[in-house]
Amino acid sequence: MAEHDVVEVIATKRDRGTLTTGQIDWVIDAYTRGEVADEQMSALAMAILLNGMDRAEISAWTAAMIASGERLDFSGLSRATTDKHSTGGVGDKITLPLAPLVAACGVAVPQLSGRGLGHTGGTLDKLESIPGWRAALSNDELRAQLDEVGAAVCAAGDGLAPADRKLYALRDVTGTVEAIPLIASSIMSKKIAEGTGALVLDVKVGSGAFMKDADRARELAEVMVGLGTDAGVRTVALLTDMSTPLGHTAGNALEVAESVDVLAGGGPADVVELTLALAREMLAAAGHDAVDPADKLVDGSAMDAWRRMIRAQGGDPEAPLPTARESHVVTAERDGVLTRLDALSVGTAAWRLGAGRARKEDPVQAGAGVRWHARPGDRVAVGDPLFTLSTDTPERFDRALAALEDGYTVSAPGTAYAAPPLVIDRVS
Repeated sequence: MAEHDVVEVIATKRDRGTLTTGQIDWVIDAYTRGEVADEQMSALAMAILLNGMDRAEISAWTAAMIASGERLDFSGLSRATTDKHSTGGVGDKITLPLAPLVAACGVAVPQLSGRGLGHTGGTLDKLESIPGWRAALSNDELRAQLDEVGAAVCAAGDGLAPADRKLYALRDVTGTVEAIPLIASSIMSKKIAEGTGALVLDVKVGSGAFMKDADRARELAEVMVGLGTDAGVRTVALLTDMSTPLGHTAGNALEVAESVDVLAGGGPADVVELTLALAREMLAAAGHDAVDPADKLVDGSAMDAWRRMIRAQGGDPEAPLPTARESHVVTAERDGVLTRLDALSVGTAAWRLGAGRARKEDPVQAGAGVRWHARPGDRVAVGDPLFTLSTDTPERFDRALAALEDGYTVSAPGTAYAAPPLVIDRVS
């Protein structure tokens, strides 16, 4: 690989120039090996945030991040593979019922997931509330589980896109997280390296989402769909609403219990709706849309796939889930209609109760979180429970209550409420 001058690469982007594939390949490789210093990569990341990248640059940047590590290959599996990635939200437990549901329909799901940071929950944290369940699988274990069970939700190995892991930590502390080229390449480098044949992206929009604005979310979705398509992965994106949290719970064990309700043929209507919408997209992208996933929730086969998936990773699907030692109930102070439930407020409250973490190394409480007893559009009466807050550390209640204080609105009785659509748009 030809040597380049890192200052020249930074200056090109600073001056709104276009980086060559050679420059991109070199700078990602040199940064991964430690030849380019963090402060130099910080300067380049800021220049990218301010001046953007064109599609060819983003494609080359993503390819270079993939090339920094290994690529998994599932072409030898007995069934097609498909995966889903969510940009993160509050109460977003969709991966838990979705992976076994799609597996029950005959398509394999290699779901490499992450941990929560801040107000958005992490899939691995939720599953780790199940006694015995383990997140780490070797590549051989992952392949065997996909062959035998059809679904695995696990941590990404250190070998996948190591450049991204290094750059992600740097973006976090340099105010460059929001750069769309860097968000898109971060997500897609890992998903393409993962080796799935098809990919459905759930790009959240609203107060509890990373992208608050629909136009920015659509731009991110379009860039990611383009990257997947360029890499030969059949990719589609749904823009979905995250102004209101999903379901009735935010918190690790609380969300597992709600996911099991969905797999049992019940559960909150919005969680079921989004799970089925994403399942249908995943099956269609894998060329397997003759099966209706709704049938698999009714006949028990999705639940069977869940139990097999949990057992395969050492978990006991029948074991009681942990519950928090302390709880606090917030009641309605007036009669009326709940017309607003803000996702960010609920997510922040759950985080402050111990369900999330402020830094990567922080522990989380399995039983902590928030249950809301009403959703927008529901009638409430004075004294009705609105929220139950749960934690092992009751000194956390005050700060969680402060997060919820302006997070909901009870309007006058008879106030009309029209729910926004859950699926806002589709990008393919």
